[in-house]
Amino acid sequence: MNTLHLAIDADSSVAPFEQVRTQIAAGVAAGQLNAGTKLPTVRRLAGDLGLATNTVARAYRELEADGVISTHGRAGTFIRSDVLDKPTAHSGAADLARAAAAEYVHTARRLGLNSQEAARLVENTWNES
Repeated sequence: MNTLHLAIDADSSVAPFEQVRTQIAAGVAAGQLNAGTKLPTVRRLAGDLGLATNTVARAYRELEADGVISTHGRAGTFIRSDVLDKPTAHSGAADLARAAAAEYVHTARRLGLNSQEAARLVENTWNES
């Protein structure tokens, strides 16, 4: 499952950034958020939860410091993956996976699929296996 469902309790004594941080970390620990799952942008999540962007940004910073998530600039923020996040990871498995991904993207583009459709096909296939 790779769905992010967060709820903020405005009456809680726990700060909102800590509620976000804790819920994402718990989702990862429970296997509800798998490595490589893309998280919403800070702005989008803040809007969805009715929080200030700085609140969500702080939660993301702390999660990144804890090694739970990894930010890849404009590409987005993802649940951390030891294979995908190591810039010097050139193991055989990582190289094969990158080559397969590149070939899949090339084929999907040639067939006229957009990135969301291509990702959905991968997700469906993954869940069927």
